[in-house]
Amino acid sequence: MDLEALRRHVSGLVFRIGVGESHTKIGVFCEKLHLPTPDPAGSKRERMEACVSAIEDGQLADVAKRLLQSFSITTAERNALQDALWSYEGFPEITKRCRRDVARALASDELFSDARRLLKLLDELWVLGDDLLSEMLGLTTKTLRSEIDQHFFRNPDWSTEELFDQLGAFEASDRRFALFLEGLVSGEVNPDEHAQRRLVSLINDALRKEGAELWETGSRDGYPCFALGSSGLRSRARPKNLIFASHVKPDLRLSDAIDNEVEILSGADKVLVYDRSIGWDGLRWRDLQQWWAETQEISDDAKAKVSLYRRLLDSLPQTSPPQCTLFDAYHRAFGPAIPDLPALLPEVWLHWDPKTVAARGKDALLHSRMDFLLLFPHGVRIVIEVDGKQHYADTQGHADPQRYARMMAADRELRLSGYEVYRFGAAELMKEDAADVVKAFFVALFKRHPITTI
Repeated sequence: MDLEALRRHVSGLVFRIGVGESHTKIGVFCEKLHLPTPDPAGSKRERMEACVSAIEDGQLADVAKRLLQSFSITTAERNALQDALWSYEGFPEITKRCRRDVARALASDELFSDARRLLKLLDELWVLGDDLLSEMLGLTTKTLRSEIDQHFFRNPDWSTEELFDQLGAFEASDRRFALFLEGLVSGEVNPDEHAQRRLVSLINDALRKEGAELWETGSRDGYPCFALGSSGLRSRARPKNLIFASHVKPDLRLSDAIDNEVEILSGADKVLVYDRSIGWDGLRWRDLQQWWAETQEISDDAKAKVSLYRRLLDSLPQTSPPQCTLFDAYHRAFGPAIPDLPALLPEVWLHWDPKTVAARGKDALLHSRMDFLLLFPHGVRIVIEVDGKQHYADTQGHADPQRYARMMAADRELRLSGYEVYRFGAAELMKEDAADVVKAFFVALFKRHPITTI
């Protein structure tokens, strides 16, 4: 994240809005932003300067979000603040050339069935100006809104490429451009699934040159939802049955092979099933906790957080202290940032064998689950394995090349299915510096993708 730019925009807005408040309301304003109330002595300018200087780096993102959600700011200020917030979220980079290819692939009549719907999307992302005052006074001042109305809607002599250019889409941040494309193919702008999928196909033909694509993530109000992600990193399909937190293999069967519906025949109380849509931002602890609170009917956030953590920790095998160490170290390392970080899911089952161990042989259950799984933004899936002696040695402790070979074959299958796989040796998680090793790994992993931890 560009902290310098974020601080500049946050500080400017906090100061401008705060100075506009009365002396008696400055305290309320600061409280809404979760900032300390400045000393009542001094002028409003001095009080707000003190307030701004008290904002720590770790607070900047939260203050920015509260400014966007709760205060009236100009569209230009909104966009600048959003771009500063998005500067380190790691959206796929789309070059100007590729953006032009996307625009040229779209004929203007492909973009919308109702001008009002498209205009609403443009208002949410771009600075269009406001013609209302001009119309009231009979002035002829032109804004981008009036230009779009004239040249794109009423007398369409602008191409889609010209519209993109006028909006600033070719120079916009990667996040804003992604939201623009996602909005164009949404049910809110195009309430026709055939039209949605036609647009997605046209856009993806251009995006794939950059290793990106729009991919289906779920549905809203009966229409499919699409998100922009890196095509080379995402897995083949969206998670539908996320079954985890059980060190005992549940008794399952595939009740509907077409829709991939899994039925838990027994042991349902020993396994968790997350069955909600997983969007462009992956599965965060915040999402998991909300699901847990609702399914367990827990109204208190603190109780939901603690009970979920304990439930996940209890699912780890007691015979594997290194796994417990990794799970605990992850949550201790990032503390307050955890709600917005990817949830570390333990004991995730990868595939199901309908036959018994007796029918398949004693090795039937090997590699049928993951020690840990994280679902990152843009469809990236991270598998973490903790390898004890049983991964490479027989029951007598002797090296077993066949066992090791099977593990490597399973590792390749995971990678080819779109997962990133990282392995820890159990021995390194038994050392005194294990917590530091785990933290350093996740810091590097988040930097690679990247994911902010402030």
